[in-house]
Amino acid sequence: MRKIPATMATQHPDNASPPYWDEQHQPFVAVHKEITECATCFKDLGVSEYMWDWEGKYADAAVIDKLFSDYYSYFEQHTMGRDKFLTFRLPNIWEEKGYSLLQAMTVLLTSEDFARDLKFPARPLFEVILPMTERADQLMHMHILFEKLANFKSKEFTANQKANSNYLELIPLVESVESQQNIRKLLQEYVSLHRKHFNTAPQYIRPFLARSDPALVSGLLATVIANKLALSQLYEFAADTGIRVYPIAGVGSLPFRGGLTPDSVDSYLAENPGIRTVSLQSSFRYDHSIASVKTAIAKLETELPKTKPHFIDPAAQKRLTDIATRSTKFYQQTLNAIAGDMQDVFDAIPRRRERRQHVGLLAYGRSMGSQKLPRAITFTAGFYSVGVPPEFIGMGRSLQALSASELKLVEQEYPSLRSDMERAGRFLNTDNLAILAKRNSAWKQVQTDVATAAEVLDITFGPRTDTEKAHKNLTSNALLLQNNQAALSDLITEMSLLRKSLG
Repeated sequence: MRKIPATMATQHPDNASPPYWDEQHQPFVAVHKEITECATCFKDLGVSEYMWDWEGKYADAAVIDKLFSDYYSYFEQHTMGRDKFLTFRLPNIWEEKGYSLLQAMTVLLTSEDFARDLKFPARPLFEVILPMTERADQLMHMHILFEKLANFKSKEFTANQKANSNYLELIPLVESVESQQNIRKLLQEYVSLHRKHFNTAPQYIRPFLARSDPALVSGLLATVIANKLALSQLYEFAADTGIRVYPIAGVGSLPFRGGLTPDSVDSYLAENPGIRTVSLQSSFRYDHSIASVKTAIAKLETELPKTKPHFIDPAAQKRLTDIATRSTKFYQQTLNAIAGDMQDVFDAIPRRRERRQHVGLLAYGRSMGSQKLPRAITFTAGFYSVGVPPEFIGMGRSLQALSASELKLVEQEYPSLRSDMERAGRFLNTDNLAILAKRNSAWKQVQTDVATAAEVLDITFGPRTDTEKAHKNLTSNALLLQNNQAALSDLITEMSLLRKSLG
């Protein structure tokens, strides 16, 4: 059995600070620097896996050539595909134009040739992530496309060489709350199709549970519940089928996007037993001291595989699904009415990576009803920058609407609820919220959420440290600068440094 990496560095652009390795000390990471970034994650930080993102962004197709050429001695000792892993996130051709899919799959094949020529003992690239997976046939389509391409290349282009491997291991990235709540059915259908085509089941599956995008669309509470339900279903699936599962969690630093930082590893491990791989996004790696990052990664690598999965009984699953549905309605109703007020702030969020434009021929967009939404990092950064953490949207009314037994169930399955809300609440600016409510009465619903969450959870929200008080003062200025994008962008950068994450 191959090594299952516990830590996966990603290119998610949520860092406030410059990367420690960047000689120019710039927080923006250009595409040509991502080769260096990948190598430093492996060599300096001890990360086991690095996601190479072809979805919605530019990707260097020469990644393996450059890594093996520039860091030959390292990979001679730390074999790619055995000790360290580079995992492509493919474009989803059902959501985004698939111009880069053929290129990515070709790189998978030519990298195998290059590694063989260098006498490296393992196939360097063998596993890919399919984002926004909603159906089993989408996974099989990727299998079949790669199989055909590999066979064609081996026959027509490199017939005098050893044939390429024509099997691609697939990671389904399941994003929406609804899809996560039905993940067991998805995997069952996938295994059935896999058996039909390959005459065998997958040896194991690494399902990837999104956190940021479902939170963006459905809110914090519904997303956490969906993650918990999915984890339980995955291990039920494994027990029934004998197929091992190694779930991956896509998490950022702020509570809305997962709440994993070098300082929160212990609480994360306790809250999420059964997760086998976590994403370490840019903020995790660059907004904290190198020593603390290394220590945290080493602990995750050691402890994450040991956590025991938590099973939720069917009756509780049904009740939690109902709670998530009701919570989503509170969140979406309010967000749809206030998101338009945030557009100037969203537009001022500084960029950290080279991405394709969010709309147009080559990209895909996020939406909720008629409301167009930015990417999750921009969304989170925007709301934090006006002193209204998005964790609050719909939360208070959702909790208030629960019966006593339902609240007890939520607290049982989401033990970090209070600490997550307390942490988000340190960046709350109720004065700003009052100003926004005068401009648009829909913000009064968020005021209700704050007040009821404080009452139900018995928490007093607001800044406590000098840093948090400074953050509040800056958010007050943000509302005054909504018509000055350059000045607002600089202010947002200053705030993000204080909270140690852009969004």
